[in-house]
Amino acid sequence: MKTNNTFLFSVDLEDARENVHDGHKYQDRVVETTLLYLNWLKKNNSVCTFFSVGKIAEKYPELIKEIVMRGHEIACHTYSHTPIDKLGKDGFKSDLEKTLNALSKSGAGKIIGFRAPVFSLTEKTQWAYEVLSEFDFVYSSSVLPAKNPLYGWKNFGNQHKIMNGKIIEIPMTVGKFVHLTLPIAGGIYFRVLPKIFLFNEIKKCIKNNRPVLSYFHPYDADTGQEKFMHSGINGNKIYNYLMYYNRKNLFSKLDEVMKMDLTITTYSNYINTLLKA
Repeated sequence: MKTNNTFLFSVDLEDARENVHDGHKYQDRVVETTLLYLNWLKKNNSVCTFFSVGKIAEKYPELIKEIVMRGHEIACHTYSHTPIDKLGKDGFKSDLEKTLNALSKSGAGKIIGFRAPVFSLTEKTQWAYEVLSEFDFVYSSSVLPAKNPLYGWKNFGNQHKIMNGKIIEIPMTVGKFVHLTLPIAGGIYFRVLPKIFLFNEIKKCIKNNRPVLSYFHPYDADTGQEKFMHSGINGNKIYNYLMYYNRKNLFSKLDEVMKMDLTITTYSNYINTLLKA
């Protein structure tokens, strides 16, 4: 596997209805939309990493089994998508125990990877690496190396680092758009940002021997979900509008990205390549 054309495509398995007032009165579309990603990956002969919350594993164990059966990796995304600063150190430990138990029961296999909800691993929550080490995690993809209204670690840098002497942190890929530093290939940003900007940033990653990291959610591909105010965005109507923007073109845009000679792989495969280097 080339390391300078690696596409760390990933899916954060969570239910957008959670933590929404009366959210479960809306359609349950997690399985249906996750299958869209699985079929797109199959079309591209690729396997990737699915970061799952524990609640998804408990509610849809057959979906987890299907993902694993198709050769993909399951990683941890906490139990119910609570930012780690809201959990605190002891709460984070309890959350990981509960999540890993749920993932194990669903047939997820050995879990070595972690992603913090909303990229909530920052300078103030570095204690999380100590906790992750206690649970024998190998890697994390939890840092947004930029200033952000929600969470961000501005001075982390673009390269992976070994944290707490053990955990390999692979930060999200960001690029400068006008006066903003944004995650170029993640969720809303991938759907909203102009192609010319996106493709130029991917070329920079290839040139500088950096992987392109992305994250998507079941809802990013969902064109049939009823509209509601999503949680975690402080009731911002503009941001909520963007939550639905351009979902219909997600896979066609991804098809164009794949023409750039990128290779999708799991985080664990990429980590193995790093460790052998």
